[in-house]
Amino acid sequence: MSTKAFGLTQSHPVLAGTLLGLVGVTVFALTLPMTRLATGTADAPQLSPWFVTWARCAIAGCLSLLFLLTTRSPRPSAPQARWLGLSLLGNALGYPLLLAWALRHVSASHAAVITALLPLATAAAAAWLLHQRARLGFWVFAVLGSALVAVYSLLRAHGAGVGHSGLVWADALLVGAVVAASLGYVAGAQVTPALGAERVISWVCVMALPVALPMAWWTWPEHSIRPESWWALAYVGVFSMWAGFFAWFRGLALGGALRVSQLQLFQPFISIAAAVPLLGESIDALTLGFALAVVATVFAGRRMNAPLPAGAKP
Repeated sequence: MSTKAFGLTQSHPVLAGTLLGLVGVTVFALTLPMTRLATGTADAPQLSPWFVTWARCAIAGCLSLLFLLTTRSPRPSAPQARWLGLSLLGNALGYPLLLAWALRHVSASHAAVITALLPLATAAAAAWLLHQRARLGFWVFAVLGSALVAVYSLLRAHGAGVGHSGLVWADALLVGAVVAASLGYVAGAQVTPALGAERVISWVCVMALPVALPMAWWTWPEHSIRPESWWALAYVGVFSMWAGFFAWFRGLALGGALRVSQLQLFQPFISIAAAVPLLGESIDALTLGFALAVVATVFAGRRMNAPLPAGAKP
């Protein structure tokens, strides 16, 4: 960190946290178009979703190993390792794999609408896994957001024609990716106070290395791949899987989790906008309208997700 940047974090921590949070959100938002660029489409496939999943784990795992060795980080305890294992299954394997398969069949803009539910899904996963109580209003908006996503999926499938039922299947994969990521986030949050946010994502990636490295070799592509697909893979391995979390977690710590986490509401719109120059996608009114509606339910649901008073009924 430069002297100027260090001075900003000291004198204006909220501003520094907001800027770092925005960097993190932008990094994660670019994951959708970059993953589609890496995998290609069903008509013009590039890297297989399996290879993209294992390779990004391997890239992030090697970087994480260097980080943990350099910082002489202690090994997690057995109970911590169990939570890290769940985070690994959700964030390192489930989310990337399901997302990559889905993006073979739908645009990044389309996927941005479905994955906009991730903040609400994470709150719901916390309520389920950690037995945290939530207000009725939160669940109402969670159901409303899910219904909007379902309607969007059906309208897209209907507009594509009866023969395009694969769109609905791709949307099911995206919903599965959201569920996997939300469970992984909650599991990682459980050990973050003890290990530190940067070490949590690093240990998750390192734990995946023994499987990720041989599987990446096993699924290595046998046909020629466009250079831009390799660059996209490097992005999701270095930034989406690893470095983006450093900026995001540091931003949450400096600027306050409640304030900085609201920046996630911009994520689907950044994904949609980035897909235009990166993939040549066009922004249509249906996608933009449903993205706005889903984000509105996420915003309202998070406002409703304030802790309940002790003794209150969920």
